[in-house]
Amino acid sequence: MGFTIEEFAARVRQDTAERLGRDYPAYSTSMLEHDSRVSIHYGRKYARVDVGESGKYMIDQAGNIYGIKAYGVPHLGKRFRSLETVDIFYWGGYYATAKGEPCAK
Repeated sequence: MGFTIEEFAARVRQDTAERLGRDYPAYSTSMLEHDSRVSIHYGRKYARVDVGESGKYMIDQAGNIYGIKAYGVPHLGKRFRSLETVDIFYWGGYYATAKGEPCAK
């Protein structure tokens, strides 16, 4: 089963909020909500998935997920498979990691 971009964004938000709550127990609820907020911006070639105030992932029309080089610029060398494989990654770290691997903060 493949995910939609909106479902992917919800997973990123869930994993990010879980990590922030674990790593920063003094965070207030409003800080946690602000820093784990996820927004989607659709462009001509890519959809941008931003976390908090920063760009994080870009998704092309075929559903491939990439990290970013700079805001609005996909890092084609940092591909996290596709919307079909969202479940095999943990999305709460600095970059996604395969489940079972150490998480990069």
